[in-house]
Order: sequence, then structure tokens, then C-alpha cells
Amino acid sequence: MGLDDKISNAAEEKTGQAKEALGKATDNEDLEAEGKGDQLKGNLKQAAEKVKDAFK
Repeated sequence: MGLDDKISNAAEEKTGQAKEALGKATDNEDLEAEGKGDQLKGNLKQAAEKVKDAFK
């Protein structure tokens, strides 16, 4: 996985943060939960990238 994947993962995390904030602001629990899920996916992908990089 390259730099493009790392950027994509970080963008997914930031998008999740924005969705969560918007969900909180509009009292939309579904959007807030979706944002938290996006953040989790982004964090997990970033962690996997770090493990792969450690074994290079």
C-alpha cells in the first residue's frame, strides 16, 4: 500500500469526524453513528498500514 492509500485512509477518518459533528449538531443519531464508523474504519486501515510498514 502506498501513499495514496494512506491519504485515502486519513480522508476517510476526517470525513467521519465531520459526519459525527454534523450528526451531533443536527441531533441526527444515524449520521453521528455513521461518522464514528467511518472514523473507526480509517483508524483500522491506518494501523494496518503501520504494521505493513514495520515489516518492510
